[in-house]
This record gives sequence, structure tokens and C-alpha cells, in this order.
Amino acid sequence: MSLHDDAALVLKGYQGRDDEQNALRDGYLGHLSAHPDGMWKSCGAGHLTASALVVDPERGKVLLTLHRKLGMWLQMGGHCEPGDSSLAGAALREATEESGIPGLTLLPGGPVTLDSHAIPPPCHRHLDVQYAALAPPGAVETVSEESLDLRWFGWDEVAGVADASVVRLLERTRALL
Repeated sequence: MSLHDDAALVLKGYQGRDDEQNALRDGYLGHLSAHPDGMWKSCGAGHLTASALVVDPERGKVLLTLHRKLGMWLQMGGHCEPGDSSLAGAALREATEESGIPGLTLLPGGPVTLDSHAIPPPCHRHLDVQYAALAPPGAVETVSEESLDLRWFGWDEVAGVADASVVRLLERTRALL
């Protein structure tokens, strides 16, 4: 199965919690149907990305990255790569690479939320499929070249540093935990 096919299958199975999430899902599926290259950065109409919010439920904390290019506190994530066989695998790869934490595991049940947002050229638009990743006990992060900083924030601190999409992702993740 191709990554494009996996993404379509994952999205067909995604049940959003509200009309906005379901409309995003339908838009993502339409995008994939219209763009065989819709998984790749080279797609000028936008492309799917995969991300994961790294959480430590035992400590009530979330790990965010200060994104080097955007200068914002965000979850780990990014572009799919040719070696990725699934969206979930891409999200886990990105979270592991950007956090430096081995042994992350995705929260079962598939994507947590979807978020579509504009990005400066050359990307233009990301259609992000967002997962949650559980940090193993004693996890120690390492800043990657894509980050200016990594920091653990308490659940109640996230709204003060991150945008609404990260806050929604955390709220939905907490509800699933």
C-alpha cells in the first residue's frame, strides 16, 4: 500500500469530534483525490504533513519545540518522506527525530485532530494529520537542528505559549488519555 493510499484509508476512518474536524477530513480526502502528489512538499496546492504531540501523562507535561523557521512553540512534525509507509509512521519518525527521545509510542486509535494552516513559501499550505505520542518514563529530550529549543510545559501552561491548534490538540489528547 502506498503512503497516499494509507493516508486516504486513515482519513476515511477518522471521526472528528465536530463539524469542523469532519469538514477538514472531507477536504483532505478531496485534496488527495485531486492530487496524486498531495503527500509531498512539491505539491503546489498544499500537502499532507504528519505530527505528534509528545506527552508525559504521569507528570502532566507536554514537550513542545520552538520551531526554527516559524519561531513558534509547536508539536513535533513535518513532511512525509519517500521511506514512510504510513501517516502514523511518519508522525512517529518526526516526533522521535525532533525530540531525540527513543521509545515513543503513539496513542492508539489513529489521529487525534486535523489542522490546516498556511505556511510561508515554498510550502504554502499544510494539511496536518495530528497524533499524540507517549514519552517513556525518564525520557530525556535532545534539541534537533530543526528546533531553537525544546521544553516541557505543564498542561495549564500550553495556552500561554502555543497557538490555538496546539491547545486543541492537547485538549483532545487529554480527553483520550
